[in-house]
Amino acid sequence: MGNMLETSARLLRLLSLLQSPREWTGPELARHLEVSTRTVRNDVERLRVLGYPVHATRGAVGGYRLGAGASLPPLLLDDEEAIAVTVGLRSAASGSIAGIEETALRALGKLEQVLPVRLRRRINALHSYTVAVPPDTAGPRVEAAVLTAIVAACRDHERLSLDYRAHDGTHSRRTVEPYRLVNWGRRWYLVAWDTGRHDWRTFRLDRIGLRGPAGPRFAPREFPHGDLATYVSRGVSTATWRYRATVTVHAPAQFVAERLPASAGSIQPIDDRSCLVAIGSDTAELLAVWLGMLGADFTVTDAPELADHLRRLADRYRRAVD
Repeated sequence: MGNMLETSARLLRLLSLLQSPREWTGPELARHLEVSTRTVRNDVERLRVLGYPVHATRGAVGGYRLGAGASLPPLLLDDEEAIAVTVGLRSAASGSIAGIEETALRALGKLEQVLPVRLRRRINALHSYTVAVPPDTAGPRVEAAVLTAIVAACRDHERLSLDYRAHDGTHSRRTVEPYRLVNWGRRWYLVAWDTGRHDWRTFRLDRIGLRGPAGPRFAPREFPHGDLATYVSRGVSTATWRYRATVTVHAPAQFVAERLPASAGSIQPIDDRSCLVAIGSDTAELLAVWLGMLGADFTVTDAPELADHLRRLADRYRRAVD
């Protein structure tokens, strides 16, 4: 009986090691388990008999890794991983993906049933002494089926046919080569190559209607615009600007970039001491606020409405201290 328990405990430890995203050599596993490499080979065979697909590669640098299979292995988490998963599930239960709340709560209930008392206390304390402030406005909801279908198309390099509703309410049919999803707060965006526009485009997932299954496959393109998060935040903001202006800021581009959110404008260096800032907003008043927060001198050359508002604002501030 003792040997059986020892073998079972060792198999669970071996399964835990194999679940990490890497390949283990036989000697490495033997050192971690404090057994011989022959015992490791025997334990691997035991796991295979139990239905776990342990793949082995031969050669001097060969090793073992756990593949995907029909059998779901026991989920072996350390303390911090268990806390992270639990907090993530609780967040998902009140998140921006429609239809996932009940599933997240079911998974959370199963996980909390098997948590050790010490972890349950830590998680309950975190939950009891944390207050979430709801967003000012209800965020858009994304259907879970749409999210997973688009992720699968990104992974498999398959084209998508979309019914898309733009921010101004107009509808269009688009064929795209999906590249990546970007999550910004409670909103989800798809970055894709639009085959009809022959250019990269950003689509809000809650405005997408999928037309039929994905396909055909395509050769993935290289994304040319650098950081995806900056590309999406800047593109989404500029798409809805009602008022735009370009001003010369008498400060280095890096200085301005550290003070201006990517969603507020773009920066083009002129020289080491100045740069052009293309900035936008719904009103000239809000533009003046952004410019005032830069902490640098600037010159307005081709935005008369902004210039008029800056004069009125300067007079108001001067009266406030006179």
